[in-house]
Amino acid sequence: MRHSVRYFGLIPAAGVGSRMGADSGPKQYLALGGKPMLEHSIDAMLTDARIERVFVVVALADTRWRSIRADAGRVEFLPVGGASRAESVRNGLDAIAGRGEDDDRVLVHDAARPCLGAAQLAALIDEAGGEDGGGLLAVPLSDTLKRGEDGRVAATLDRSSLWCAQTPQLFRIGSLRAALASGPLAGITDEASAMERAGHAPRLVAGVSSNLKVTTPEDVVLAGAVLREQGRV
Repeated sequence: MRHSVRYFGLIPAAGVGSRMGADSGPKQYLALGGKPMLEHSIDAMLTDARIERVFVVVALADTRWRSIRADAGRVEFLPVGGASRAESVRNGLDAIAGRGEDDDRVLVHDAARPCLGAAQLAALIDEAGGEDGGGLLAVPLSDTLKRGEDGRVAATLDRSSLWCAQTPQLFRIGSLRAALASGPLAGITDEASAMERAGHAPRLVAGVSSNLKVTTPEDVVLAGAVLREQGRV
């Protein structure tokens, strides 16, 4: 008998945030509206009741996660972080092996995307939850795209079929584990790229630009403004 599909969240949060500045520490712990950015990202994943549990992958030596306020009934921290995002996701999936079936779904979300909206999360589950190849939130590229050489424009590129990938990215647990194990992790910048390498074609689910990834100090200011607009701070 086929079991009811279960949904799990997985947040790789073992990075050091080097582009944020040497003295700022891991960016997932930067304060936004009085609480760490990681806490916002966890809370965003818990807005959909279909997500049974959220696993947060942290570095083995990290102790700052203990300051995160999270629902112990739905959130669990896994000290199995790797040297890269892909390695952390792979290690996290290995750590929860046996907690779910291969056919259950995992939604991998960036620790540095605190502004994920409940409507976008629900849309991803609704539109990609039944897809064999999974799916991801993404937004069509709106800016004109230039290719540069030696600091000058070399060409204007066709943007009509280009999308900016976001998270969460949703896949069958067994399929994503197999995809990450199918080859080297170098060059795998998100879960969709691992699935593509394994021959899958994930569905693109329309996201919104406010679901930004915090990478630079300027992004911190913008994320704070978005969270205030959402009424979350």
